[in-house]
Amino acid sequence: MPNDKWHFVISHFPMLLDSLENAARFEAHHPGFARAFAFLSSTNLSTLAPGRHEIDGDRIFVLIDHSEGRGNDGARLEAHRRYVDIQYTIEGQEEIGFAPIATCRKPAGPYDEVKDIIFFDDRPMTWLAVPPGQFAVFFPHDAHAPLAGTGRLKKAIVKVAYASKTMTPARP
Repeated sequence: MPNDKWHFVISHFPMLLDSLENAARFEAHHPGFARAFAFLSSTNLSTLAPGRHEIDGDRIFVLIDHSEGRGNDGARLEAHRRYVDIQYTIEGQEEIGFAPIATCRKPAGPYDEVKDIIFFDDRPMTWLAVPPGQFAVFFPHDAHAPLAGTGRLKKAIVKVAYASKTMTPARP
């Protein structure tokens, strides 16, 4: 059983919601957060093409997404085992649903190992407004329903590897 401080912090910390100007407050919660937040703060995200951009190989990378919001009814709960998601809104009015994975009872299919994702037919317990300049962090024990906003959304999703030799991801 893992016993290092990172596993304890990550496995016991709820999702986070704040503005990028306050990101330094959260850098101690994971060894990859400082680099992830530095990338978000120092990069002109609106000029990046949609798709994957590496920050530190498979340990930290960003997915730039330009999508139409689906609204609350169209957003699906999802969770990941290998990565923490930092969902940062560049443009648009994003809203993200949230539920602790422990409360999810209706998997919509098996966990996809290649894509590191499982979907749920459960509904979020709460909805979070994530306007431009703000981010939400979802750990492997957090199910989240992104793209619940409306209209055109531009987002950066920084994927930070969760597992190491001493950190074991939660199992959705």
